[in-house]
Formats: sequence, C-alpha cells, structure tokens
Amino acid sequence: MNTPMNTLVTGGAGYIGSHAVAALRDAGHTPVVLDNLFQGHREAVPNDVVFAELDLRQTDEIEALLRKQHIDSVMHFAALATVADSMVDPLSFYSNNTAGTLSLLQAMDRVGIRRLVFSSTCATYGQPDEVPITEDAPQRPISPYGKSKLFVEGILLDYAAANDAFAFAAPRYFNVAGCRLDGSIGEDHDPESHIIPLLLQTALGQRPHFTIFGEDYDTPDGTCVRDYIHVDDLVGAHVAALEALRDGDRRFYNLGIGQGMSVKQIVDAALKVTGRDIEIRTGPRRPGDPPYLFANPEKIQRELGWKPKTTDVEEIVASAWRWFAANPDGYGS
Repeated sequence: MNTPMNTLVTGGAGYIGSHAVAALRDAGHTPVVLDNLFQGHREAVPNDVVFAELDLRQTDEIEALLRKQHIDSVMHFAALATVADSMVDPLSFYSNNTAGTLSLLQAMDRVGIRRLVFSSTCATYGQPDEVPITEDAPQRPISPYGKSKLFVEGILLDYAAANDAFAFAAPRYFNVAGCRLDGSIGEDHDPESHIIPLLLQTALGQRPHFTIFGEDYDTPDGTCVRDYIHVDDLVGAHVAALEALRDGDRRFYNLGIGQGMSVKQIVDAALKVTGRDIEIRTGPRRPGDPPYLFANPEKIQRELGWKPKTTDVEEIVASAWRWFAANPDGYGS
C-alpha cells in the first residue's frame, strides 16, 4: 500500500480531472481541486472535496493553497485542449498551457513539492513517420496546442536537471473516451468536438446530424483510425504513475490501448448501443488528419504493470451513453 498523499488536481472540475479525483479517492489519496471553471463544472466536484476557484497564473494564491492543504503531489490537467482553437488563438494556449504551468511550478518550488504528473498529448508528435507511436518518436508538433505542451515537457526536463529530488511523469494522451463506469460523472464540453459525445447528442435529438470527415482514407473502411482509451483507464494510469515516482524520475508514457478504431466503427457502436436513428453525413477531409494514429503502450505496461480494462468499442460507447442518457443537458441537468 502506497503512503496516502494530499494531491492537488488542477482542472479537477473538467472531464479528465473529475475522473482523476474519483480515481485518487478510490486509491486512498486525498484530492484537492483547483479549477478556474472556464470549461470545468463545479457540479463535477464532490461536495466533500476541497475546491479552490483559481487560475493557474495566480502563483501566490496557489502557493497559499498548497501550504494550507499540506499538498504532497500534483496532477496537472488544467489546459486549453482544442487543436482548431489553438490555430486561431495561439496566444491563449501559450498563456494558459505553458505560462500557466510555469506559474504552477513556481508555486510548487516555493513550497518544496517534488512530485508531478503532467497531462501531455500525442499532439507533440505531429504527423508521425510510423505507427504505432513509441515514446522516442520524433516530436514535431504542427499546432500551437501541441507546441504548448512540448514546451512544458522541456521546462520539466530543465527543472528536473537542476533539482535532483524533483520527479515527474508526463503521459502523452491519444483519444480519451467514455465516462466513469458507475455513471456518476461524465463529459460536458461547450462547444463539443469529441466524436462519441457528438454522436450521442445526435441520438438525443440535440444535433441534426453527425458528419464523417472523409471516407476515402487508405484504411480498411476509408475513415480515420484512432486509439481510444477509456477515461477510467487513463486516470488509473495517472495514479499508478504518481505512486511509482521516486526522486529524479523523468517518465514519459504513451497512453492508449495500442490498437485503432475507425470513425465508422465508433458510429456503428453508437447506433447499436443507443438503438436510435442517427443521421450520418459525409463531409470533406479535415486538413492535417492522418489516416492512422495510435499508440504503442508497451513502456507503461512494462514499467508500471498498467493495462487498459475497457477496450471494446461498444463498452466504451455504452459507458458514455449511460451518462448522456441520464444527463442530457450535462451538469446543467
């Protein structure tokens, strides 16, 4: 049994962060949530969890929170994460994702906190030369979002080089999907850009149709293939990484299931799970969408003994459908 930790969860009122709060509690740790509620939902945080409405760039206030709550470690999810938005408004992404993380690290440094799990992304790889993608693949991000995360990885390496006791893990996400298996928390974005919520909202009559962008890719069914990891598995990997950290550790992990699912496979699963008509339309390819993008997760499986539990496409969609059917207006329900 690992020693229980008081863990600050930045972005803990968001989709992944709220699931991490639940996973930390399940593992015997005490989460404390920091969120500016720009995209998060106060309703996603249990009433008995300490919550602070702060922005990442409020360094002094974060320092005070770390001291008051006797924080031992940090899980850092708070970020702007939409690639398309980053192309239009790059400064916001560098300000929030890169400068915000720097502010967080400064507060941690003042207090002497030496354990961090940083939410990174496969977008740091850009368009890979080979799939499945390993951790040593070239990192050539093609969006400000990917660059903002890669800059943070560099900052972490430099800070670790100057501080022997500092330890971090930076899981690089592929496509996160589904909702907590017990149905207690879910996914609620505005605007929404993820494929499964878009399909389920169409099934609920909240959208007129769902569009497949490109059916002429060099894949078995002509649609893009991506690696979808269930959110419970993803945050379970974060807890495992946090508990494994020892002084000086610098861990990078690709977080996926190691196999791809096509857009049409996701659509077919949504049709079957919901039992509802979903109008499907076809649109042109989106610029920059590679045919295949999926992880080689062998490193995290080898080093931490982590393996995904929910890998069937229908099970992933069904976990999301439980949430969306019960909460058609999200946390506004």
